[in-house]
Amino acid sequence: MSESTMSAAGEAPGLAAVSHTAAAEMHAQDSESESEESEMAEAPARDSAAEIPVTSNGEVSDSQEEHFKWDVKHMMTGGPTLKETRIVSSSYGNPSEGIIEAEPYRGGLKSIQSGPVVITDDISKNIALEKLEQVKKWSISTYKCTRQVLSERLGRGSKTVDLELESQIEILRDTKKRYENLLRLARQMATQFYQVVQTQRQLGDAFGELSVKSLELHEEFGYNAETQKLLCKNGETLLGAINFFISSVNTLVNKTIEDTLIAVKHYENARIEYDAYRTDLEELNLGPRDAVTIPKIEQSQLQFQIHKEKFDKLRGSVSVKLKFLDENKIKVMHNQLLLFHNAVSAYFAGNQHQLEQVLKQFHIKLKAPGSDGPSWLEEQ
Repeated sequence: MSESTMSAAGEAPGLAAVSHTAAAEMHAQDSESESEESEMAEAPARDSAAEIPVTSNGEVSDSQEEHFKWDVKHMMTGGPTLKETRIVSSSYGNPSEGIIEAEPYRGGLKSIQSGPVVITDDISKNIALEKLEQVKKWSISTYKCTRQVLSERLGRGSKTVDLELESQIEILRDTKKRYENLLRLARQMATQFYQVVQTQRQLGDAFGELSVKSLELHEEFGYNAETQKLLCKNGETLLGAINFFISSVNTLVNKTIEDTLIAVKHYENARIEYDAYRTDLEELNLGPRDAVTIPKIEQSQLQFQIHKEKFDKLRGSVSVKLKFLDENKIKVMHNQLLLFHNAVSAYFAGNQHQLEQVLKQFHIKLKAPGSDGPSWLEEQ
């Protein structure tokens, strides 16, 4: 083996070691260069929103401007939307004051509205069905009652009559008509007598003025002036008694008797319904009995029983009201007729003391002087 060969063989291990070391160093350098390049590539993306490089003239270069627009577009599309953003409120001096946090929006409007809409629809349907059923029942009842009334007027249908109660009702209606006529005449008398009293007052004032102006007839005019003033005062007292009589009779006729007649009207309507369903039940009982008619007969029997109970109840109520009305009418009219007689007799007899006692007996208070006529507000 030559010397050069040996030296080459001796140096081979060293060269191999050197070559491995160099390769490792080059690999490390390549890794560091790659990491530096990645950091350099990510740095513009992070700092592009904060740092915008400009040229020497202060203008943004074209390439950097395009890169900045891309970053803004990426932030707007990738960031939180307006509906997902909320402002965190904080007290004064809090380091986090003014910070806007983004969080996902929870609770959709669709899920809130879906429940009540279904419930409202169900309720509206139930109400509509109930109203439809009520209209149906009303139509059937109206048809039956109309048929019953027409058959009674034509003399074909039968009618339930309580002779004693019907006679009392007729007497009550006749009494109301007569009392209404009495009330009309009493009001007419009060109106006319009020005009007489006003004329007496004016006549007394005229006599008083002439008594002052005519010295030769001073006493004669004075006597007549005093007489007319006295008659005017007594006339106002009588007007108070008449107006009290009118008020009491008006209450009896237009309130007490009218309420009783309203109850009578309800009783008569119940009687028509009772006769209508009674006639319907009688017609069904006269027909054949099979699987179709038996349920109708049972239903008609139920309706007949309901209206029979209503009719009996209202008939008893009207009987009681008529009895109490008769007692109240006698008591009220006894007092009012006594008042009217005593007041009119005392006035035309010229008994002023007795006339005043009549008003005290019935607790009648006269209006203050100057308030005879109604005010303009009361006339509106």
